[in-house]
Amino acid sequence: MTDKVAELYLFNPRVKKTWQTFLTKKGIPVFSDQEVDQIDQTIGLFDEKNRLVGTGSIAGETIKYIAVEDEPNGPAGARFNQLVSSLEASLAQSGHFHLFVFTKPTYEHSFAHVGFNTLAKTKQGLILEKGTPNIQSFREQLPKKPNTAKRVAAVVLNANPFTKGHRYLVEQAAKENDWVYVFVVNQDVSLFTTKERLALVERGLSDVKNVCVANGGDYMVSYLSFPAYFIKDHDRAISYQTTLDAELFKEQIAGPLGIQVRYVGTEPDSPTTKRYNEALQAVLPKEVLVKEVPRLTQADGKQAVSASSVRQAIKDNQFSSIVALVPKTTAHFINEHWQTLRGKMMKGQNQHAD
Repeated sequence: MTDKVAELYLFNPRVKKTWQTFLTKKGIPVFSDQEVDQIDQTIGLFDEKNRLVGTGSIAGETIKYIAVEDEPNGPAGARFNQLVSSLEASLAQSGHFHLFVFTKPTYEHSFAHVGFNTLAKTKQGLILEKGTPNIQSFREQLPKKPNTAKRVAAVVLNANPFTKGHRYLVEQAAKENDWVYVFVVNQDVSLFTTKERLALVERGLSDVKNVCVANGGDYMVSYLSFPAYFIKDHDRAISYQTTLDAELFKEQIAGPLGIQVRYVGTEPDSPTTKRYNEALQAVLPKEVLVKEVPRLTQADGKQAVSASSVRQAIKDNQFSSIVALVPKTTAHFINEHWQTLRGKMMKGQNQHAD
């Protein structure tokens, strides 16, 4: 007998408590605001006695909080398939035909059985995708490196906004390599939108001829946005997020594109980003060398040139102090959009350090 599918409205305290109790019993213990507030829809499976026997949630184009009870006469395969099929149908109705799943490694086979492909995996979790456009089409739309390019590097930037420090990092990569991919993180949760950040990076590097600037799409995301709802310990969650991102880059980006070196700036002020650099160092070699470049410093020779300093200057209404920190192209954009940017800063739209 097929179980009944119904939407779960988590704003109802009773429903939310039932949902949390079920997931906790199934080994999913994390219900932080960071994880739950991103949910757009949650569905439940109910058996003939109206008991909750399965649930799954949608956040954007990502499926998360998946869990099912075994069936009376055997494993939970049919319930799992019914649940995922219902979630896919709901996503299709909202125009999403490219899906991601972040889950425990034990569920890899179950998702593969319903058409998902594994992008990267660690001991703590994995990321899978299904549908189009997918990782292959993402790589195919990137500008092709010249046939003469023997040494290929990559830099991943948030560039919120693009500074002289970012340019310095890319310049070092461009001097030491024949071709450099510069990927700009594709997330509109920063002071500057993705479109603005991408344009600023392109304009700020327009004179560096062996550089290709590209939108990072769904594959160069901020590691902090990776769902970690199945890992209770905060330190282990960060380790999972940073390591999975490094594995994704190595397996799906660096290998197929022939990238041999990834350049990163040293991180004296950000413990989390420092740990991310450490994860890259642990995962990428020997296939990909990780090269840490000392951060460009301000005139005092001590403080690093950073995007956070630029944003603080915008908040403090100090345009004159920005000029020394950013290329002319960035300064021109900031000057033209000064009031809009200041308004955003005063509302607290200041996420993501660099």
